[in-house]
Amino acid sequence: MIHHFITGVAGFIGSHLAEQLIADGHRVSGMDDFSLGRMENIAAVHGHGRFFIVRGDAADSTKVTRVLQDATEWGAKPDMVWHLASNSDIAAGVADTTVDFRKTLQTTFAALQASKAAGVRRFALASTSAVYGERQNAMTEDSGPLLPISNYGAAKLASEALVSAAAETSLDRAWVFRFPNVVGSRMTHGALYDFRGRLRQGSETLSVLGDGTQTKPYLHVSEVVDAMKWIVAKADGRRNVFNIGPKGSGTKVSFLAEQTVAKLSPGTAIAYAGGDRGWVGDVPRFEYSTAKLAALGWKPKMSSDEAVLRAIDELAGE
Repeated sequence: MIHHFITGVAGFIGSHLAEQLIADGHRVSGMDDFSLGRMENIAAVHGHGRFFIVRGDAADSTKVTRVLQDATEWGAKPDMVWHLASNSDIAAGVADTTVDFRKTLQTTFAALQASKAAGVRRFALASTSAVYGERQNAMTEDSGPLLPISNYGAAKLASEALVSAAAETSLDRAWVFRFPNVVGSRMTHGALYDFRGRLRQGSETLSVLGDGTQTKPYLHVSEVVDAMKWIVAKADGRRNVFNIGPKGSGTKVSFLAEQTVAKLSPGTAIAYAGGDRGWVGDVPRFEYSTAKLAALGWKPKMSSDEAVLRAIDELAGE
Protein backbone atom coordinates (compact mmCIF):
# COMPACT_ATOMS: atom_id res chain seq x y z
CA MET A 1 0.00 0.00 0.00
CA ILE A 2 1.39 3.38 -1.08
CA HIS A 3 0.34 6.68 0.51
CA HIS A 4 -0.39 9.30 -2.17
CA PHE A 5 -0.91 13.00 -1.35
CA ILE A 6 -2.84 15.06 -3.95
CA THR A 7 -3.20 18.82 -4.10
CA GLY A 8 -6.48 19.76 -5.79
CA VAL A 9 -7.88 16.38 -4.76
CA ALA A 10 -11.54 17.43 -5.12
CA GLY A 11 -11.01 18.95 -8.56
CA PHE A 12 -11.65 17.61 -12.04
CA ILE A 13 -8.59 15.40 -12.54
CA GLY A 14 -7.63 15.10 -8.87
CA SER A 15 -10.90 13.46 -7.87
CA HIS A 16 -10.67 10.90 -10.67
CA LEU A 17 -7.08 10.13 -9.69
CA ALA A 18 -8.06 9.70 -6.03
CA GLU A 19 -10.82 7.25 -6.95
CA GLN A 20 -8.48 5.13 -9.03
CA LEU A 21 -5.71 5.05 -6.43
CA ILE A 22 -8.21 4.00 -3.76
CA ALA A 23 -9.55 1.33 -6.12
CA ASP A 24 -5.97 0.11 -6.59
CA GLY A 25 -5.75 -0.48 -2.83
CA HIS A 26 -3.67 2.55 -1.91
CA ARG A 27 -4.06 5.26 0.72
CA VAL A 28 -4.90 8.79 -0.48
CA SER A 29 -4.73 12.08 1.36
CA GLY A 30 -5.02 15.56 -0.05
CA MET A 31 -6.16 19.13 0.14
CA ASP A 32 -8.39 21.47 -1.85
CA ASP A 33 -9.50 25.08 -1.45
CA PHE A 34 -12.83 24.25 -3.18
CA SER A 35 -12.63 27.23 -5.50
CA LEU A 36 -13.17 24.76 -8.35
CA GLY A 37 -13.21 21.44 -6.49
CA ARG A 38 -16.52 20.08 -5.23
CA MET A 39 -17.43 17.72 -2.40
CA GLU A 40 -19.67 15.80 -4.79
CA ASN A 41 -16.60 15.02 -6.90
CA ILE A 42 -15.17 12.93 -4.08
CA ALA A 43 -18.46 11.45 -2.87
CA ALA A 44 -17.32 7.96 -3.86
CA VAL A 45 -14.26 8.08 -1.59
CA HIS A 46 -15.19 10.57 1.13
CA GLY A 47 -15.55 8.66 4.37
CA HIS A 48 -13.49 5.76 3.05
CA GLY A 49 -10.99 4.46 5.58
CA ARG A 50 -8.11 5.04 3.17
CA PHE A 51 -9.06 8.61 2.22
CA PHE A 52 -8.27 11.82 4.10
CA ILE A 53 -8.90 15.41 3.00
CA VAL A 54 -8.27 18.86 4.46
CA ARG A 55 -9.64 22.16 3.17
CA GLY A 56 -6.82 24.60 2.55
CA ASP A 57 -5.06 27.00 0.18
CA ALA A 58 -2.33 25.18 -1.75
CA ALA A 59 -0.55 28.50 -2.40
CA ASP A 60 0.27 28.80 1.32
CA SER A 61 3.43 26.78 1.96
CA THR A 62 2.85 26.85 5.73
CA LYS A 63 -0.64 25.44 5.25
CA VAL A 64 0.51 22.74 2.83
CA THR A 65 3.28 21.75 5.25
CA ARG A 66 0.77 21.50 8.07
CA VAL A 67 -1.61 19.39 5.97
CA LEU A 68 1.23 17.05 5.02
CA GLN A 69 1.99 16.68 8.72
CA ASP A 70 -1.69 15.92 9.39
CA ALA A 71 -1.65 13.34 6.60
CA THR A 72 1.46 11.75 8.10
CA GLU A 73 -0.20 11.48 11.51
CA TRP A 74 -3.30 10.00 9.85
CA GLY A 75 -1.59 7.36 7.75
CA ALA A 76 2.25 7.54 7.84
CA LYS A 77 4.40 9.85 5.73
CA PRO A 78 3.17 10.12 2.12
CA ASP A 79 5.31 8.26 -0.39
CA MET A 80 4.72 10.87 -3.09
CA VAL A 81 2.99 14.14 -3.86
CA TRP A 82 0.80 14.66 -6.94
CA HIS A 83 0.55 18.41 -7.53
CA LEU A 84 -2.67 19.03 -9.48
CA ALA A 85 -3.84 22.28 -7.86
CA SER A 86 -3.58 25.16 -10.34
CA ASN A 87 -5.50 27.61 -12.46
CA SER A 88 -6.96 25.60 -15.32
CA ASP A 89 -8.56 28.41 -17.33
CA ILE A 90 -6.31 30.20 -19.85
CA ALA A 91 -8.79 33.01 -20.45
CA ALA A 92 -9.10 33.70 -16.71
CA GLY A 93 -5.36 34.28 -16.54
CA VAL A 94 -5.59 36.80 -19.35
CA ALA A 95 -8.34 38.74 -17.56
CA ASP A 96 -6.42 38.71 -14.25
CA THR A 97 -2.67 38.23 -14.55
CA THR A 98 -2.30 37.40 -10.85
CA VAL A 99 -4.38 34.21 -11.20
CA ASP A 100 -1.69 32.03 -12.77
CA PHE A 101 1.03 33.38 -10.52
CA ARG A 102 -0.86 32.53 -7.35
CA LYS A 103 -2.82 29.43 -8.29
CA THR A 104 -0.17 27.77 -10.49
CA LEU A 105 3.37 28.97 -9.79
CA GLN A 106 2.93 29.77 -6.11
CA THR A 107 1.11 26.50 -5.41
CA THR A 108 3.97 24.58 -7.06
CA PHE A 109 6.52 26.40 -4.92
CA ALA A 110 4.45 25.73 -1.80
CA ALA A 111 4.00 22.03 -2.62
CA LEU A 112 7.74 21.62 -3.21
CA GLN A 113 8.60 23.44 0.02
CA ALA A 114 6.16 21.30 1.98
CA SER A 115 7.45 18.11 0.36
CA LYS A 116 10.99 19.04 1.34
CA ALA A 117 9.97 19.80 4.93
CA ALA A 118 8.11 16.49 5.19
CA GLY A 119 10.88 14.47 3.54
CA VAL A 120 8.70 13.37 0.62
CA ARG A 121 11.11 12.74 -2.25
CA ARG A 122 8.80 11.74 -5.12
CA PHE A 123 6.82 14.50 -6.86
CA ALA A 124 4.50 14.57 -9.88
CA LEU A 125 3.40 17.78 -11.64
CA ALA A 126 0.40 18.27 -13.90
CA SER A 127 1.65 20.51 -16.71
CA THR A 128 0.34 21.34 -20.18
CA SER A 129 1.03 21.45 -23.89
CA ALA A 130 0.66 25.24 -23.54
CA VAL A 131 4.32 25.40 -22.41
CA TYR A 132 5.34 24.92 -26.07
CA GLY A 133 3.59 28.01 -27.42
CA GLU A 134 2.92 28.13 -31.17
CA ARG A 135 5.18 25.81 -33.16
CA GLN A 136 5.28 24.79 -36.81
CA ASN A 137 6.81 21.38 -36.11
CA ALA A 138 5.69 18.53 -33.87
CA MET A 139 5.76 19.23 -30.14
CA THR A 140 8.14 16.72 -28.58
CA GLU A 141 9.48 16.61 -25.03
CA ASP A 142 12.88 17.87 -26.21
CA SER A 143 11.50 20.74 -28.31
CA GLY A 144 12.96 24.14 -27.60
CA PRO A 145 13.12 26.95 -26.94
CA LEU A 146 9.77 26.82 -25.14
CA LEU A 147 7.94 30.12 -25.69
CA PRO A 148 4.41 30.00 -24.24
CA ILE A 149 1.95 32.66 -25.41
CA SER A 150 -0.28 32.69 -22.30
CA ASN A 151 0.27 33.39 -18.61
CA TYR A 152 -1.15 29.91 -18.03
CA GLY A 153 1.56 28.27 -20.14
CA ALA A 154 4.25 30.53 -18.69
CA ALA A 155 3.33 29.66 -15.10
CA LYS A 156 3.28 25.95 -15.93
CA LEU A 157 6.69 26.19 -17.60
CA ALA A 158 8.10 28.03 -14.58
CA SER A 159 6.59 25.32 -12.38
CA GLU A 160 8.38 22.68 -14.42
CA ALA A 161 11.63 24.57 -13.83
CA LEU A 162 11.05 24.61 -10.07
CA VAL A 163 10.42 20.86 -10.08
CA SER A 164 13.57 20.28 -12.14
CA ALA A 165 15.65 22.30 -9.68
CA ALA A 166 14.13 20.41 -6.73
CA ALA A 167 15.15 17.14 -8.39
CA GLU A 168 18.74 18.24 -7.88
CA THR A 169 18.32 18.84 -4.16
CA SER A 170 15.25 17.56 -2.32
CA LEU A 171 13.66 15.04 -4.72
CA ASP A 172 14.83 11.59 -5.76
CA ARG A 173 12.40 11.39 -8.66
CA ALA A 174 10.12 13.84 -10.46
CA TRP A 175 7.47 13.38 -13.14
CA VAL A 176 6.04 16.13 -15.36
CA PHE A 177 2.89 15.38 -17.38
CA ARG A 178 2.12 17.67 -20.32
CA PHE A 179 -1.61 17.37 -20.94
CA PRO A 180 -3.60 18.24 -24.06
CA ASN A 181 -7.24 19.35 -23.62
CA VAL A 182 -8.70 17.02 -20.98
CA VAL A 183 -12.45 16.33 -21.08
CA GLY A 184 -14.96 14.25 -19.14
CA SER A 185 -17.24 14.27 -16.13
CA ARG A 186 -16.64 16.97 -13.48
CA MET A 187 -15.13 19.43 -15.97
CA THR A 188 -14.93 23.02 -14.70
CA HIS A 189 -13.99 24.92 -17.86
CA GLY A 190 -13.34 24.57 -21.57
CA ALA A 191 -15.38 24.71 -24.77
CA LEU A 192 -17.61 21.70 -24.01
CA TYR A 193 -18.36 23.04 -20.54
CA ASP A 194 -19.19 26.48 -21.91
CA PHE A 195 -21.34 25.10 -24.73
CA ARG A 196 -23.40 23.04 -22.30
CA GLY A 197 -23.93 26.08 -20.06
CA ARG A 198 -25.11 28.28 -22.91
CA LEU A 199 -27.45 25.65 -24.31
CA ARG A 200 -29.00 24.98 -20.91
CA GLN A 201 -29.74 28.69 -20.61
CA GLY A 202 -32.01 28.28 -23.60
CA SER A 203 -30.00 30.31 -26.10
CA GLU A 204 -31.54 30.29 -29.57
CA THR A 205 -28.05 30.46 -31.07
CA LEU A 206 -24.84 28.90 -29.78
CA SER A 207 -22.08 31.50 -30.09
CA VAL A 208 -18.63 30.01 -30.69
CA LEU A 209 -15.34 31.90 -30.44
CA GLY A 210 -13.14 31.69 -33.53
CA ASP A 211 -14.15 30.27 -36.89
CA GLY A 212 -14.55 26.67 -35.73
CA THR A 213 -11.46 25.39 -37.54
CA GLN A 214 -9.30 25.46 -34.41
CA THR A 215 -8.06 21.86 -34.11
CA LYS A 216 -6.68 20.39 -30.89
CA PRO A 217 -6.17 16.97 -29.30
CA TYR A 218 -8.73 16.03 -26.63
CA LEU A 219 -8.11 13.24 -24.13
CA HIS A 220 -10.67 11.71 -21.78
CA VAL A 221 -9.88 12.14 -18.08
CA SER A 222 -9.95 8.38 -17.49
CA GLU A 223 -7.09 7.96 -19.95
CA VAL A 224 -5.15 10.85 -18.43
CA VAL A 225 -5.28 9.13 -15.03
CA ASP A 226 -4.30 5.79 -16.52
CA ALA A 227 -1.34 7.34 -18.36
CA MET A 228 -0.11 9.21 -15.28
CA LYS A 229 -0.18 6.04 -13.20
CA TRP A 230 1.66 4.16 -15.94
CA ILE A 231 4.39 6.79 -16.23
CA VAL A 232 5.00 6.87 -12.48
CA ALA A 233 5.25 3.08 -12.42
CA LYS A 234 7.51 2.74 -15.48
CA ALA A 235 9.61 5.91 -15.85
CA ASP A 236 12.43 5.80 -13.30
CA GLY A 237 14.68 8.70 -14.25
CA ARG A 238 15.39 11.55 -11.87
CA ARG A 239 13.41 13.83 -14.20
CA ASN A 240 10.68 12.31 -16.34
CA VAL A 241 8.80 14.57 -18.79
CA PHE A 242 6.02 13.13 -20.95
CA ASN A 243 3.40 14.39 -23.39
CA ILE A 244 0.08 12.59 -22.87
CA GLY A 245 -2.39 12.56 -25.75
CA PRO A 246 -5.08 10.67 -27.69
CA LYS A 247 -4.86 8.46 -30.74
CA GLY A 248 -4.53 10.19 -34.09
CA SER A 249 -5.05 13.84 -34.91
CA GLY A 250 -7.10 16.40 -33.03
CA THR A 251 -10.71 17.56 -33.18
CA LYS A 252 -12.14 20.73 -34.70
CA VAL A 253 -14.07 23.13 -32.47
CA SER A 254 -16.89 22.93 -35.01
CA PHE A 255 -17.21 19.20 -34.23
CA LEU A 256 -17.50 19.99 -30.50
CA ALA A 257 -20.22 22.57 -31.17
CA GLU A 258 -22.20 20.42 -33.60
CA GLN A 259 -22.13 17.31 -31.42
CA THR A 260 -23.03 19.22 -28.24
CA VAL A 261 -26.00 20.82 -30.01
CA ALA A 262 -27.09 17.44 -31.38
CA LYS A 263 -27.04 15.96 -27.89
CA LEU A 264 -28.46 18.79 -25.80
CA SER A 265 -30.47 21.06 -28.10
CA PRO A 266 -31.10 19.69 -31.59
CA GLY A 267 -31.81 22.39 -34.16
CA THR A 268 -30.06 25.22 -32.33
CA ALA A 269 -28.15 27.44 -34.75
CA ILE A 270 -24.38 27.86 -34.37
CA ALA A 271 -22.76 31.25 -34.94
CA TYR A 272 -18.98 31.54 -35.28
CA ALA A 273 -17.32 34.80 -34.26
CA GLY A 274 -14.55 34.43 -36.84
CA GLY A 275 -10.78 34.55 -36.61
CA ASP A 276 -8.31 31.70 -36.28
CA ARG A 277 -8.40 31.55 -32.46
CA GLY A 278 -10.84 31.94 -29.61
CA TRP A 279 -8.97 34.22 -27.19
CA VAL A 280 -5.61 35.80 -26.40
CA GLY A 281 -3.18 32.99 -25.63
CA ASP A 282 -5.17 30.38 -27.53
CA VAL A 283 -3.06 28.07 -29.70
CA PRO A 284 -5.41 27.30 -32.61
CA ARG A 285 -3.76 24.09 -33.79
CA PHE A 286 -0.67 22.03 -33.13
CA GLU A 287 0.97 18.68 -33.75
CA TYR A 288 1.49 16.86 -30.47
CA SER A 289 3.88 13.90 -30.32
CA THR A 290 3.27 11.06 -27.85
CA ALA A 291 5.96 8.77 -29.28
CA LYS A 292 7.94 8.86 -26.05
CA LEU A 293 4.96 7.63 -24.04
CA ALA A 294 4.24 4.93 -26.63
CA ALA A 295 7.85 3.74 -26.30
CA LEU A 296 7.24 3.43 -22.54
CA GLY A 297 4.43 1.01 -23.34
CA TRP A 298 1.25 3.09 -22.91
CA LYS A 299 -1.18 3.89 -25.71
CA PRO A 300 -4.64 5.50 -25.52
CA LYS A 301 -7.76 3.56 -26.40
CA MET A 302 -9.80 6.54 -27.63
CA SER A 303 -9.29 8.97 -30.48
CA SER A 304 -9.75 12.68 -29.84
CA ASP A 305 -13.24 12.57 -31.41
CA GLU A 306 -14.21 9.56 -29.31
CA ALA A 307 -13.05 11.29 -26.13
CA VAL A 308 -15.17 14.33 -27.02
CA LEU A 309 -18.28 12.24 -27.71
CA ARG A 310 -17.93 10.36 -24.42
CA ALA A 311 -17.44 13.62 -22.54
CA ILE A 312 -20.55 15.15 -24.13
CA ASP A 313 -22.60 12.16 -22.94
CA GLU A 314 -21.19 12.51 -19.43
CA LEU A 315 -21.78 16.27 -19.28
CA ALA A 316 -25.33 15.78 -20.52
CA GLY A 317 -25.99 13.51 -17.56
CA GLU A 318 -24.61 15.87 -14.93
